[in-house]
Amino acid sequence: MGVCWCGLPSSPSRPLPPSSSREASRDGESPTRRAPASSHSSTKPTSFSARLTNRSATSLAPALGQEVVLMLTDLLANGQGVGRAGGMVVFVSGGLPQERVRVRVSSVKANYAVGDLLEILVRSPDRAEPFCAVFGICGGCQVQHLAYPAQLRWKRNMVASAFRRIAGVEAEVAETIGMPFPRHYRNKMSLVVQERPGGRFDVGFYQARSHEVVPIESCPIVLPQLDGYVRNLVSIARSPAAGSILRGVRHVVARAGRALGHAVVSLTTERPAEHLDRAVARLVAALPDLVGVQNSFEPASQNAVMGRKQRTIWGQAEMEEAIDGIRFRVSAASFFQVNSEMVGQIFRFIAAGLTKPRRVVDLYCGAGTFSIFFARLGCTVFGVEESSHAIEEACANALLNGVEATTEFAVGRVEDALHEPRIGLALRGAQIVFMDPPRKGVEPAALAALAAARVPNIWYLSCNPATLARDVGQLHAAGYEVGIVQPFDMFPQTGHVEVLCTLWRKDSAAKVDEEMRLTASPPEASSAEPEEKEYPDFVIR
Repeated sequence: MGVCWCGLPSSPSRPLPPSSSREASRDGESPTRRAPASSHSSTKPTSFSARLTNRSATSLAPALGQEVVLMLTDLLANGQGVGRAGGMVVFVSGGLPQERVRVRVSSVKANYAVGDLLEILVRSPDRAEPFCAVFGICGGCQVQHLAYPAQLRWKRNMVASAFRRIAGVEAEVAETIGMPFPRHYRNKMSLVVQERPGGRFDVGFYQARSHEVVPIESCPIVLPQLDGYVRNLVSIARSPAAGSILRGVRHVVARAGRALGHAVVSLTTERPAEHLDRAVARLVAALPDLVGVQNSFEPASQNAVMGRKQRTIWGQAEMEEAIDGIRFRVSAASFFQVNSEMVGQIFRFIAAGLTKPRRVVDLYCGAGTFSIFFARLGCTVFGVEESSHAIEEACANALLNGVEATTEFAVGRVEDALHEPRIGLALRGAQIVFMDPPRKGVEPAALAALAAARVPNIWYLSCNPATLARDVGQLHAAGYEVGIVQPFDMFPQTGHVEVLCTLWRKDSAAKVDEEMRLTASPPEASSAEPEEKEYPDFVIR
Protein backbone atom coordinates (compact mmCIF):
# COMPACT_ATOMS: atom_id res chain seq x y z
CA MET A 1 0.00 0.00 0.00
CA GLY A 2 1.95 3.03 1.24
CA VAL A 3 -0.22 5.43 -0.74
CA CYS A 4 -0.50 9.00 0.52
CA TRP A 5 -2.88 11.28 -1.36
CA CYS A 6 -1.34 14.50 -0.11
CA GLY A 7 0.32 16.03 -3.11
CA LEU A 8 0.99 19.30 -1.32
CA PRO A 9 4.49 20.86 -1.47
CA SER A 10 5.86 22.20 1.77
CA SER A 11 6.11 25.95 2.13
CA PRO A 12 7.60 28.17 4.84
CA SER A 13 4.35 30.17 4.87
CA ARG A 14 1.82 27.46 4.10
CA PRO A 15 -1.77 27.90 5.26
CA LEU A 16 -2.60 26.32 8.58
CA PRO A 17 -4.86 23.28 8.46
CA PRO A 18 -8.52 23.24 9.37
CA SER A 19 -7.44 20.82 12.12
CA SER A 20 -6.24 23.76 14.17
CA SER A 21 -9.85 24.81 14.59
CA ARG A 22 -11.08 21.22 14.93
CA GLU A 23 -8.53 20.65 17.63
CA ALA A 24 -10.36 23.10 19.81
CA SER A 25 -13.35 20.81 19.75
CA ARG A 26 -11.46 17.55 20.13
CA ASP A 27 -9.13 18.68 22.89
CA GLY A 28 -11.97 18.78 25.33
CA GLU A 29 -11.70 22.47 25.84
CA SER A 30 -11.55 25.59 23.75
CA PRO A 31 -8.06 26.59 22.59
CA THR A 32 -7.99 29.55 24.97
CA ARG A 33 -9.01 28.11 28.27
CA ARG A 34 -12.42 29.12 29.58
CA ALA A 35 -13.71 29.73 33.06
CA PRO A 36 -16.60 27.91 34.68
CA ALA A 37 -19.96 29.55 34.14
CA SER A 38 -20.80 32.32 36.56
CA SER A 39 -23.55 34.85 36.93
CA HIS A 40 -22.45 36.64 33.77
CA SER A 41 -22.03 33.52 31.68
CA SER A 42 -24.36 31.09 29.98
CA THR A 43 -26.13 28.74 32.34
CA LYS A 44 -27.79 26.63 29.70
CA PRO A 45 -28.18 23.11 31.08
CA THR A 46 -25.75 20.60 29.59
CA SER A 47 -26.74 17.34 27.99
CA PHE A 48 -24.95 15.38 30.69
CA SER A 49 -27.11 16.09 33.68
CA ALA A 50 -30.58 14.91 34.56
CA ARG A 51 -33.37 16.72 32.78
CA LEU A 52 -33.96 20.02 34.52
CA THR A 53 -37.58 21.10 34.67
CA ASN A 54 -39.28 23.74 36.73
CA ARG A 55 -42.28 22.73 38.76
CA SER A 56 -44.69 25.57 39.47
CA ALA A 57 -41.97 28.19 39.04
CA THR A 58 -44.38 31.12 39.22
CA SER A 59 -45.02 33.30 42.21
CA LEU A 60 -42.64 31.19 44.31
CA ALA A 61 -39.68 31.98 42.05
CA PRO A 62 -36.84 33.74 43.92
CA ALA A 63 -36.42 37.46 43.43
CA LEU A 64 -33.28 39.16 42.20
CA GLY A 65 -31.00 39.87 45.16
CA GLN A 66 -32.88 37.52 47.49
CA GLU A 67 -30.87 35.21 49.75
CA VAL A 68 -32.10 31.61 49.73
CA VAL A 69 -30.96 28.30 51.21
CA LEU A 70 -30.74 25.42 48.72
CA MET A 71 -30.02 21.71 48.79
CA LEU A 72 -27.85 20.90 45.74
CA THR A 73 -28.66 17.65 43.98
CA ASP A 74 -26.72 17.67 40.71
CA LEU A 75 -23.52 18.95 39.10
CA LEU A 76 -23.28 20.29 35.55
CA ALA A 77 -20.28 19.77 33.30
CA ASN A 78 -19.45 23.48 33.65
CA GLY A 79 -18.95 23.01 37.41
CA GLN A 80 -22.24 24.53 38.57
CA GLY A 81 -24.24 22.86 41.31
CA VAL A 82 -27.99 22.52 40.77
CA GLY A 83 -30.70 23.20 43.34
CA ARG A 84 -34.28 24.48 43.47
CA ALA A 85 -35.93 27.46 45.07
CA GLY A 86 -39.69 27.84 44.88
CA GLY A 87 -39.83 25.21 42.16
CA MET A 88 -37.30 27.03 39.99
CA VAL A 89 -33.93 25.55 39.05
CA VAL A 90 -31.01 27.55 40.48
CA PHE A 91 -27.43 27.16 39.24
CA VAL A 92 -24.64 27.80 41.76
CA SER A 93 -20.98 28.02 40.77
CA GLY A 94 -18.75 26.34 43.34
CA GLY A 95 -21.46 24.16 44.89
CA LEU A 96 -21.53 20.35 44.92
CA PRO A 97 -24.26 17.73 45.22
CA GLN A 98 -25.19 16.86 48.83
CA GLU A 99 -24.39 20.38 49.96
CA ARG A 100 -26.77 22.76 51.69
CA VAL A 101 -25.81 26.28 50.69
CA ARG A 102 -26.87 29.87 51.15
CA VAL A 103 -26.82 31.90 47.94
CA ARG A 104 -27.77 35.35 46.71
CA VAL A 105 -29.82 35.30 43.52
CA SER A 106 -27.86 37.27 40.90
CA SER A 107 -29.96 36.54 37.81
CA VAL A 108 -33.52 35.40 37.16
CA LYS A 109 -34.61 34.14 33.75
CA ALA A 110 -37.86 32.60 32.55
CA ASN A 111 -36.81 29.03 33.34
CA TYR A 112 -33.92 29.27 35.76
CA ALA A 113 -32.04 31.47 38.18
CA VAL A 114 -28.37 31.89 39.05
CA GLY A 115 -27.11 32.24 42.60
CA ASP A 116 -23.78 33.43 43.99
CA LEU A 117 -22.46 31.14 46.70
CA LEU A 118 -22.32 32.90 50.07
CA GLU A 119 -21.93 30.06 52.56
CA ILE A 120 -21.72 26.27 52.63
CA LEU A 121 -23.95 25.15 55.49
CA VAL A 122 -23.52 21.39 54.97
CA ARG A 123 -20.34 20.32 53.18
CA SER A 124 -20.15 17.45 50.68
CA PRO A 125 -17.92 14.55 51.77
CA ASP A 126 -16.44 14.74 48.24
CA ARG A 127 -15.34 18.37 48.50
CA ALA A 128 -11.62 18.96 47.95
CA GLU A 129 -9.37 21.99 48.31
CA PRO A 130 -8.61 23.53 44.89
CA PHE A 131 -4.89 23.58 44.14
CA CYS A 132 -4.76 26.54 41.72
CA ALA A 133 -4.78 30.16 42.81
CA VAL A 134 -7.15 31.24 40.02
CA PHE A 135 -9.58 28.30 40.06
CA GLY A 136 -13.09 29.68 39.73
CA ILE A 137 -11.86 32.69 37.76
CA CYS A 138 -9.79 31.13 35.00
CA GLY A 139 -11.83 28.45 33.33
CA GLY A 140 -9.42 25.73 32.33
CA CYS A 141 -10.74 23.59 35.19
CA GLN A 142 -14.31 23.27 36.40
CA VAL A 143 -14.13 20.70 39.22
CA GLN A 144 -10.92 21.09 41.22
CA HIS A 145 -13.20 21.39 44.25
CA LEU A 146 -14.41 17.79 43.69
CA ALA A 147 -12.18 14.97 45.00
CA TYR A 148 -10.65 12.96 42.17
CA PRO A 149 -12.31 9.60 42.90
CA ALA A 150 -15.65 11.45 42.92
CA GLN A 151 -14.77 13.07 39.57
CA LEU A 152 -14.32 9.60 38.05
CA ARG A 153 -17.70 8.41 39.39
CA TRP A 154 -19.39 11.61 38.20
CA LYS A 155 -18.01 11.22 34.68
CA ARG A 156 -19.16 7.60 34.50
CA ASN A 157 -22.64 8.74 35.52
CA MET A 158 -22.56 11.45 32.82
CA VAL A 159 -21.94 8.79 30.19
CA ALA A 160 -24.58 6.38 31.51
CA SER A 161 -27.14 9.20 31.69
CA ALA A 162 -26.41 10.31 28.11
CA PHE A 163 -26.82 6.76 26.77
CA ARG A 164 -30.05 6.25 28.68
CA ARG A 165 -31.69 9.57 27.81
CA ILE A 166 -30.33 10.30 24.34
CA ALA A 167 -29.52 6.91 22.80
CA GLY A 168 -32.37 5.11 24.56
CA VAL A 169 -29.91 2.35 25.45
CA GLU A 170 -29.24 0.94 28.91
CA ALA A 171 -25.52 0.41 28.34
CA GLU A 172 -23.17 -1.21 30.82
CA VAL A 173 -20.76 1.68 31.39
CA ALA A 174 -17.43 0.66 32.89
CA GLU A 175 -15.70 2.51 35.70
CA THR A 176 -13.77 5.53 34.43
CA ILE A 177 -10.08 4.85 33.88
CA GLY A 178 -8.26 7.68 35.61
CA MET A 179 -4.73 8.93 36.14
CA PRO A 180 -2.47 7.97 39.06
CA PHE A 181 -1.74 11.68 39.61
CA PRO A 182 -4.27 13.92 37.85
CA ARG A 183 -2.16 17.06 37.44
CA HIS A 184 0.56 18.25 35.06
CA TYR A 185 -0.85 16.25 32.17
CA ARG A 186 -1.60 18.69 29.32
CA ASN A 187 1.05 18.67 26.58
CA LYS A 188 -0.33 21.83 24.97
CA MET A 189 -1.36 25.27 26.20
CA SER A 190 -2.72 28.38 24.49
CA LEU A 191 -1.87 31.53 26.42
CA VAL A 192 -3.43 34.94 25.83
CA VAL A 193 -1.16 37.99 25.67
CA GLN A 194 -2.70 41.39 26.38
CA GLU A 195 -1.01 44.76 26.35
CA ARG A 196 -2.20 47.10 29.08
CA PRO A 197 -2.00 50.91 29.11
CA GLY A 198 1.53 52.05 29.80
CA GLY A 199 3.17 49.20 27.89
CA ARG A 200 2.56 46.56 30.54
CA PHE A 201 1.70 43.04 29.40
CA ASP A 202 -0.42 40.31 30.95
CA VAL A 203 -0.11 36.60 30.18
CA GLY A 204 -2.97 34.29 31.09
CA PHE A 205 -6.24 32.70 29.99
CA TYR A 206 -9.65 34.10 29.15
CA GLN A 207 -12.55 34.12 31.57
CA ALA A 208 -15.66 32.20 30.53
CA ARG A 209 -17.29 33.62 27.39
CA SER A 210 -15.37 36.81 27.88
CA HIS A 211 -12.38 38.63 26.46
CA GLU A 212 -11.23 39.55 29.94
CA VAL A 213 -7.80 38.04 30.60
CA VAL A 214 -7.05 36.28 33.87
CA PRO A 215 -3.32 36.85 34.53
CA ILE A 216 -1.57 33.76 35.84
CA GLU A 217 1.74 32.97 37.51
CA SER A 218 1.75 29.26 36.70
CA CYS A 219 -0.55 26.41 35.65
CA PRO A 220 -0.59 23.11 37.58
CA ILE A 221 -2.49 21.30 34.80
CA VAL A 222 0.11 21.58 32.02
CA LEU A 223 3.30 19.51 31.89
CA PRO A 224 5.99 20.79 34.30
CA GLN A 225 8.06 21.97 31.33
CA LEU A 226 5.17 24.10 30.07
CA ASP A 227 4.49 25.33 33.60
CA GLY A 228 8.07 26.56 33.62
CA TYR A 229 7.42 28.31 30.31
CA VAL A 230 4.45 30.13 31.90
CA ARG A 231 6.64 31.44 34.70
CA ASN A 232 9.37 32.56 32.30
CA LEU A 233 6.90 34.21 29.91
CA VAL A 234 5.37 36.09 32.84
CA SER A 235 8.90 37.29 33.74
CA ILE A 236 9.40 38.47 30.16
CA ALA A 237 6.02 40.26 30.25
CA ARG A 238 7.13 42.17 33.34
CA SER A 239 10.59 43.04 32.04
CA PRO A 240 11.66 46.24 30.25
CA ALA A 241 12.18 44.12 27.10
CA ALA A 242 8.53 42.97 27.04
CA GLY A 243 7.53 45.27 24.19
CA SER A 244 10.34 44.13 21.90
CA ILE A 245 9.08 40.53 22.18
CA LEU A 246 5.35 40.57 22.97
CA ARG A 247 4.03 43.70 21.23
CA GLY A 248 1.46 42.62 18.65
CA VAL A 249 1.37 39.03 19.93
CA ARG A 250 -2.16 37.78 20.64
CA HIS A 251 -1.47 34.20 21.67
CA VAL A 252 1.45 32.00 22.60
CA VAL A 253 0.77 28.34 21.79
CA ALA A 254 3.24 25.79 23.15
CA ARG A 255 3.39 22.01 22.84
CA ALA A 256 5.82 19.72 24.67
CA GLY A 257 6.51 16.00 24.73
CA ARG A 258 6.60 13.89 27.89
CA ALA A 259 9.02 11.35 26.46
CA LEU A 260 11.85 13.52 25.11
CA GLY A 261 11.11 16.89 26.69
CA HIS A 262 11.24 18.76 23.38
CA ALA A 263 8.88 21.67 22.75
CA VAL A 264 7.74 24.02 20.01
CA VAL A 265 6.20 27.47 20.40
CA SER A 266 4.06 29.51 18.01
CA LEU A 267 3.29 33.21 18.47
CA THR A 268 0.12 34.49 16.79
CA THR A 269 0.10 37.98 15.28
CA GLU A 270 -2.14 39.84 12.84
CA ARG A 271 0.59 40.01 10.16
CA PRO A 272 4.09 38.54 9.80
CA ALA A 273 5.99 40.00 12.76
CA GLU A 274 9.57 40.80 11.78
CA HIS A 275 10.42 41.96 15.30
CA LEU A 276 10.12 38.33 16.43
CA ASP A 277 13.10 37.43 14.23
CA ARG A 278 15.20 39.89 16.20
CA ALA A 279 13.83 38.77 19.57
CA VAL A 280 13.93 35.01 19.04
CA ALA A 281 17.33 34.56 20.75
CA ARG A 282 15.94 35.93 24.03
CA LEU A 283 12.84 33.78 23.69
CA VAL A 284 14.88 30.61 23.10
CA ALA A 285 17.11 31.42 26.07
CA ALA A 286 14.05 31.77 28.32
CA LEU A 287 12.35 28.51 27.27
CA PRO A 288 14.60 25.47 27.88
CA ASP A 289 14.55 22.48 25.49
CA LEU A 290 12.80 24.46 22.79
CA VAL A 291 13.44 23.02 19.31
CA GLY A 292 11.41 25.43 17.20
CA VAL A 293 9.72 28.85 17.14
CA GLN A 294 7.05 29.81 14.62
CA ASN A 295 5.07 32.93 13.81
CA SER A 296 1.41 32.18 13.09
CA PHE A 297 -0.37 35.03 11.32
CA GLU A 298 -3.53 36.12 9.50
CA PRO A 299 -6.04 34.68 11.99
CA ALA A 300 -9.46 34.05 10.48
CA SER A 301 -11.27 35.95 13.24
CA GLN A 302 -10.74 37.84 16.49
CA ASN A 303 -11.35 34.62 18.40
CA ALA A 304 -8.92 32.49 16.37
CA VAL A 305 -5.95 31.25 18.39
CA MET A 306 -3.81 30.30 15.38
CA GLY A 307 -3.41 32.16 12.13
CA ARG A 308 -4.11 30.71 8.70
CA LYS A 309 -0.43 30.91 7.78
CA GLN A 310 2.77 30.18 9.61
CA ARG A 311 6.48 30.66 9.16
CA THR A 312 9.36 29.12 11.02
CA ILE A 313 11.55 31.72 12.70
CA TRP A 314 14.03 29.41 14.39
CA GLY A 315 14.67 25.69 14.54
CA GLN A 316 12.02 23.32 13.26
CA ALA A 317 8.22 23.32 13.05
CA GLU A 318 7.68 19.94 14.74
CA MET A 319 8.69 18.27 17.97
CA GLU A 320 8.73 14.56 18.71
CA GLU A 321 6.64 12.66 21.22
CA ALA A 322 6.68 8.92 21.92
CA ILE A 323 3.74 6.97 23.33
CA ASP A 324 4.19 3.27 24.10
CA GLY A 325 7.09 3.06 21.67
CA ILE A 326 5.28 4.86 18.82
CA ARG A 327 6.93 8.05 17.61
CA PHE A 328 5.01 11.13 16.49
CA ARG A 329 6.25 14.40 15.03
CA VAL A 330 3.70 17.18 15.53
CA SER A 331 3.62 20.96 15.49
CA ALA A 332 1.90 23.49 17.72
CA ALA A 333 -0.99 23.57 15.22
CA SER A 334 -1.44 19.80 14.88
CA PHE A 335 -4.43 17.85 16.05
CA PHE A 336 -2.84 15.60 18.63
CA GLN A 337 -4.37 14.47 21.91
CA VAL A 338 -3.40 16.71 24.82
CA ASN A 339 -2.85 13.93 27.37
CA SER A 340 -0.13 11.56 26.16
CA GLU A 341 -0.29 9.41 29.29
CA MET A 342 -3.98 8.71 28.81
CA VAL A 343 -3.51 8.02 25.09
CA GLY A 344 -1.14 5.25 26.19
CA GLN A 345 -3.90 3.87 28.43
CA ILE A 346 -6.29 3.84 25.45
CA PHE A 347 -3.67 2.14 23.27
CA ARG A 348 -3.21 -0.65 25.81
CA PHE A 349 -6.95 -1.04 26.32
CA ILE A 350 -7.63 -1.40 22.58
CA ALA A 351 -4.65 -3.71 22.03
CA ALA A 352 -6.28 -6.23 24.36
CA GLY A 353 -9.07 -6.67 21.82
CA LEU A 354 -6.81 -7.16 18.82
CA THR A 355 -5.31 -10.62 19.05
CA LYS A 356 -4.72 -10.78 15.29
CA PRO A 357 -4.30 -8.20 12.50
CA ARG A 358 -7.45 -6.57 11.14
CA ARG A 359 -8.39 -4.33 8.24
CA VAL A 360 -9.12 -0.93 9.78
CA VAL A 361 -10.55 2.28 8.35
CA ASP A 362 -9.65 5.24 10.59
CA LEU A 363 -12.03 8.17 10.10
CA TYR A 364 -11.03 11.65 11.35
CA CYS A 365 -7.50 10.26 11.62
CA GLY A 366 -5.74 13.59 12.29
CA ALA A 367 -1.95 13.23 12.31
CA GLY A 368 -2.29 9.44 12.33
CA THR A 369 -2.20 8.79 16.08
CA PHE A 370 -4.45 5.72 16.02
CA SER A 371 -3.74 4.73 12.41
CA ILE A 372 -0.10 4.16 13.26
CA PHE A 373 -1.01 2.42 16.51
CA PHE A 374 -3.19 -0.06 14.60
CA ALA A 375 -0.51 -0.53 11.93
CA ARG A 376 2.11 -1.29 14.58
CA LEU A 377 -0.14 -4.14 15.72
CA GLY A 378 -0.04 -5.60 12.22
CA CYS A 379 -3.29 -4.12 10.90
CA THR A 380 -3.69 -2.64 7.44
CA VAL A 381 -5.10 0.87 7.84
CA PHE A 382 -6.85 3.39 5.61
CA GLY A 383 -7.07 6.84 7.20
CA VAL A 384 -9.33 9.73 6.17
CA GLU A 385 -8.95 13.31 7.37
CA GLU A 386 -10.14 16.66 5.97
CA SER A 387 -6.97 18.58 6.85
CA SER A 388 -4.30 18.22 4.18
CA HIS A 389 -1.64 19.35 6.65
CA ALA A 390 -2.67 16.65 9.13
CA ILE A 391 -2.48 14.04 6.35
CA GLU A 392 1.05 15.22 5.54
CA GLU A 393 1.92 14.62 9.18
CA ALA A 394 0.21 11.22 9.17
CA CYS A 395 2.24 10.13 6.14
CA ALA A 396 5.47 11.35 7.75
CA ASN A 397 4.62 9.64 11.05
CA ALA A 398 3.90 6.36 9.25
CA LEU A 399 7.33 6.55 7.63
CA LEU A 400 8.92 7.44 10.97
CA ASN A 401 7.49 4.25 12.48
CA GLY A 402 8.19 1.98 9.52
CA VAL A 403 4.52 1.27 8.72
CA GLU A 404 4.24 3.17 5.45
CA ALA A 405 3.64 -0.12 3.58
CA THR A 406 0.50 -0.93 5.58
CA THR A 407 -1.02 2.54 5.87
CA GLU A 408 -2.88 4.58 3.30
CA PHE A 409 -4.22 8.09 3.83
CA ALA A 410 -6.69 10.25 1.93
CA VAL A 411 -7.59 13.92 2.28
CA GLY A 412 -11.30 14.48 2.43
CA ARG A 413 -14.23 15.51 4.55
CA VAL A 414 -15.44 12.24 6.04
CA GLU A 415 -19.09 12.91 5.27
CA ASP A 416 -18.22 13.38 1.57
CA ALA A 417 -15.30 10.97 1.28
CA LEU A 418 -17.33 7.88 2.22
CA HIS A 419 -19.02 8.12 -1.18
CA GLU A 420 -15.75 8.17 -3.16
CA PRO A 421 -15.09 4.84 -4.92
CA ARG A 422 -11.62 4.13 -3.46
CA ILE A 423 -12.74 4.94 0.09
CA GLY A 424 -16.00 3.05 -0.35
CA LEU A 425 -13.97 0.00 -1.42
CA ALA A 426 -11.83 0.27 1.73
CA LEU A 427 -14.97 0.63 3.82
CA ARG A 428 -16.61 -2.47 2.39
CA GLY A 429 -13.48 -4.49 3.09
CA ALA A 430 -12.99 -3.16 6.64
CA GLN A 431 -13.37 -5.36 9.69
CA ILE A 432 -13.24 -2.35 12.01
CA VAL A 433 -14.06 1.30 11.43
CA PHE A 434 -12.42 3.46 14.08
CA MET A 435 -13.77 7.01 14.51
CA ASP A 436 -12.48 9.91 16.59
CA PRO A 437 -14.64 12.84 15.41
CA PRO A 438 -14.79 16.40 16.75
CA ARG A 439 -17.23 17.27 19.54
CA LYS A 440 -20.13 17.76 17.15
CA GLY A 441 -20.00 14.04 16.34
CA VAL A 442 -20.71 12.34 13.01
CA GLU A 443 -23.29 13.57 10.51
CA PRO A 444 -26.33 11.30 10.02
CA ALA A 445 -25.50 10.73 6.34
CA ALA A 446 -22.06 9.38 7.26
CA LEU A 447 -23.54 7.03 9.86
CA ALA A 448 -26.05 5.83 7.27
CA ALA A 449 -23.19 5.16 4.84
CA LEU A 450 -21.38 3.06 7.46
CA ALA A 451 -24.52 1.06 8.13
CA ALA A 452 -25.14 0.60 4.39
CA ALA A 453 -21.59 -0.73 3.97
CA ARG A 454 -22.44 -3.31 6.66
CA VAL A 455 -19.23 -2.62 8.55
CA PRO A 456 -19.11 -5.43 11.14
CA ASN A 457 -17.44 -3.43 13.95
CA ILE A 458 -17.42 0.29 14.72
CA TRP A 459 -15.16 1.62 17.46
CA TYR A 460 -16.13 5.19 18.32
CA LEU A 461 -13.87 7.38 20.47
CA SER A 462 -15.58 10.60 21.58
CA CYS A 463 -14.92 13.60 23.81
CA ASN A 464 -18.64 14.43 23.97
CA PRO A 465 -20.96 11.83 25.59
CA ALA A 466 -24.06 13.64 24.33
CA THR A 467 -23.19 13.50 20.61
CA LEU A 468 -21.77 10.01 21.06
CA ALA A 469 -25.07 8.83 22.53
CA ARG A 470 -27.00 10.52 19.74
CA ASP A 471 -24.91 8.75 17.09
CA VAL A 472 -25.07 5.42 18.92
CA GLY A 473 -28.86 5.75 18.88
CA GLN A 474 -28.85 6.00 15.07
CA LEU A 475 -26.45 3.07 14.69
CA HIS A 476 -28.46 0.97 17.13
CA ALA A 477 -31.59 1.61 15.07
CA ALA A 478 -29.62 0.54 11.97
CA GLY A 479 -28.81 -2.88 13.42
CA TYR A 480 -25.79 -2.37 15.67
CA GLU A 481 -25.46 -3.62 19.24
CA VAL A 482 -23.50 -1.74 21.89
CA GLY A 483 -20.49 -3.64 23.19
CA ILE A 484 -18.05 -1.89 25.51
CA VAL A 485 -18.59 1.62 26.86
CA GLN A 486 -15.35 2.69 28.55
CA PRO A 487 -14.77 6.25 29.84
CA PHE A 488 -11.19 7.56 30.06
CA ASP A 489 -10.33 10.64 32.10
CA MET A 490 -8.41 12.45 29.36
CA PHE A 491 -9.10 15.81 31.03
CA PRO A 492 -8.85 15.59 34.85
CA GLN A 493 -10.24 18.53 36.85
CA THR A 494 -12.62 19.44 34.01
CA GLY A 495 -16.15 18.51 32.99
CA HIS A 496 -14.90 16.69 29.89
CA VAL A 497 -14.51 12.93 29.46
CA GLU A 498 -13.28 10.70 26.63
CA VAL A 499 -15.36 7.59 25.88
CA LEU A 500 -14.65 4.52 23.77
CA CYS A 501 -17.79 2.75 22.59
CA THR A 502 -17.62 -0.41 20.50
CA LEU A 503 -20.55 -1.48 18.32
CA TRP A 504 -21.08 -4.63 16.25
CA ARG A 505 -23.67 -5.66 13.70
CA LYS A 506 -26.19 -8.15 15.00
CA ASP A 507 -26.06 -10.07 11.71
CA SER A 508 -22.23 -10.19 11.49
CA ALA A 509 -19.64 -12.61 12.86
CA ALA A 510 -18.61 -12.57 16.52
CA LYS A 511 -17.59 -9.12 17.73
CA VAL A 512 -13.90 -8.32 17.88
CA ASP A 513 -13.93 -6.55 21.25
CA GLU A 514 -14.74 -9.52 23.50
CA GLU A 515 -11.24 -9.89 24.92
CA MET A 516 -11.06 -6.24 26.01
CA ARG A 517 -13.61 -6.93 28.70
CA LEU A 518 -11.58 -9.84 30.00
CA THR A 519 -8.07 -8.45 29.98
CA ALA A 520 -8.23 -4.68 30.43
CA SER A 521 -8.03 -3.48 34.00
CA PRO A 522 -8.11 0.19 35.06
CA PRO A 523 -5.12 1.52 37.01
CA GLU A 524 -5.55 2.73 40.54
CA ALA A 525 -6.66 6.35 40.52
CA SER A 526 -5.28 8.56 43.22
CA SER A 527 -6.07 11.97 44.59
CA ALA A 528 -3.07 11.91 46.89
CA GLU A 529 -0.75 14.88 47.08
CA PRO A 530 2.84 14.54 45.85
CA GLU A 531 5.41 14.05 48.60
CA GLU A 532 6.35 17.72 48.43
CA LYS A 533 3.47 20.15 48.04
CA GLU A 534 4.03 22.23 44.96
CA TYR A 535 1.31 24.84 45.59
CA PRO A 536 0.91 25.19 49.36
CA ASP A 537 -0.62 28.67 49.13
CA PHE A 538 -3.15 27.94 46.39
CA VAL A 539 -6.47 28.37 48.13
CA ILE A 540 -9.72 29.99 47.17
CA ARG A 541 -10.53 33.05 49.19
